[in-house]
Amino acid sequence: MHASAHLSPMMSNALVILGAAGIVIPLFARFRITPIIGFILVGLLVGPYGLGRMVADYPWLTHITISEPEGLEPFAEFGIILLLFTIGLELSFKRLWQLRKLVFGLGALEIMVIGALITAILYYTGQYWTGALALGLALAFSSTALVLPISGTTSAVGRAALSMLLFEDIMIVPVIFLLGALAPYADADGMAGLLSTLWQGLFVVLIMMVGGRLVLPRLFAQAARTKSPEIFLAASLLVVIGASLATTAVGLSPIVGALIAGLLIAETEYHSEVEGMMEPFKGLALGVFLLTVGMGIDFSMVWDNLGTIALAVVGVLLLKAVVTGVLLRFMGARRSTSVETGILMASPSETTLIVLTAATSAALVSREVGQFWQTVTAIGLTITPLLALLGKNLAGRMDPAPTLEEVDENPRAPHVVVIGLGRVGRLVAQMLARHEKAYIAIDSNADLVEDARRDGYVAIYGNAMRADVLNKMGIASAPAVILTMDEHVLAQQLVRKLRQQYPDLPIIARARDSVHAAELYRSGATTAVPETLESSLQLSEAALVDLGVPMGPVIASIHEKRDEMREKIQRGADLAEKPKLRTSTAEVAS
Repeated sequence: MHASAHLSPMMSNALVILGAAGIVIPLFARFRITPIIGFILVGLLVGPYGLGRMVADYPWLTHITISEPEGLEPFAEFGIILLLFTIGLELSFKRLWQLRKLVFGLGALEIMVIGALITAILYYTGQYWTGALALGLALAFSSTALVLPISGTTSAVGRAALSMLLFEDIMIVPVIFLLGALAPYADADGMAGLLSTLWQGLFVVLIMMVGGRLVLPRLFAQAARTKSPEIFLAASLLVVIGASLATTAVGLSPIVGALIAGLLIAETEYHSEVEGMMEPFKGLALGVFLLTVGMGIDFSMVWDNLGTIALAVVGVLLLKAVVTGVLLRFMGARRSTSVETGILMASPSETTLIVLTAATSAALVSREVGQFWQTVTAIGLTITPLLALLGKNLAGRMDPAPTLEEVDENPRAPHVVVIGLGRVGRLVAQMLARHEKAYIAIDSNADLVEDARRDGYVAIYGNAMRADVLNKMGIASAPAVILTMDEHVLAQQLVRKLRQQYPDLPIIARARDSVHAAELYRSGATTAVPETLESSLQLSEAALVDLGVPMGPVIASIHEKRDEMREKIQRGADLAEKPKLRTSTAEVAS
């Protein structure tokens, strides 16, 4: 008998999990598919409703499938605990204060209105009030893990999304607390027992808050003095598990304890070290949880309830998009920002899965109902990137773009054209204005243009790749064009196009490094400025001055070195000096 026939279920499950984490997920990442979606799809494939169905006919599939997801539940629960712990570590009172109006205004309205509407709809369709409340709160959450990487945090859409997601992160505490308090009384009112659980839970949380501030700094200081990563990790896990057990003992969810532990450690100087220690474990444990979600999707159930599931997905997405968009308009956001943010925030969240799991474990909803809404949530998570694309396209058609005439009464007057309104473009525009050089900036991101105009920049919305837009900007008479965007390929294409149409136009372009700069020179740039070179020169200048070298010779040598490097780049040479591998001038020129 082959040795593989004796492979235990635990080893087989470990093989699948590590295979997903080490092989499949990087493959998804290569195609820019988030690991959250990747883990769900892998779970769906290898679970009992996927390839697991075929184990009886093909026994070898045992080693690449998981036929008993129940065995993963303890690991999945631990993954949820670690996720909530790291959310607590990431929450910052400084960030909350900076966005306090949006967070506690827009964020609070968003989750309360959406939660109340979904709760009411489910209640009137026959769901018991405790279950309807749990589902309403769960489905009101949006995905931090998917939304923020798509929107960023600097644009109008990103700031609005960040404020709502921050409030949702805060709301995890009372939501999980509420579910834990309702758990023993899911099928009855039982107000006496509910109040008992509440006061006991509050008492334990108060002890943790007071005791944690006194004990945790000393505990981690002792662990840090050992200079042993193992001791530090052990101390971190001790705090997480101890806090989780404390809240479990009084009838609350262990997630409450984990999140409070994270909040307490976030107030110490050791939070960065703890967060770094826990990150690999959190990612893998969360992956196990998402695998179990994918495994819980029954193809036959989806097919039998296709109409109901489709209606639920569309209903949740539509309700959340409309409510979020209306609230943003009410708060004064532009129409395009409201539409794009509303659609982006429409799908449920990985937090929804956590709350659904907690609600099912607490018997607030039946396992069948929980599985149904888990399926709806998994589908919503999977299509979030498509929703983002839809929102961006719709937003682009909403608000009329600022016209050139709105910002410049004499658009044909000679002025420098700055392409790109990010941090580099803004700084370039500031320096041009300081030296009284007329300029006009252009960007294809309407939010950046709006923010820049509000801050006093001369800016218009438009696509610089279009010849008609460039002509309207008076580029034929421009003293120079400055490209500040960081898109590698787009910059090359634009430089090549400008050089073909305007042979004598000075083109100054931002480059990532010397290789990119050489490509820009070949495309026709007059000057290409590699960021890596400039940062090195600035660092050298600061070091030499601090070492006592007079400023005059330092500046002269910096200029000399810059010219030398620029000449090398223009010849296509490698920026890095390699004394032992010197080549002839002919070789460098080639």
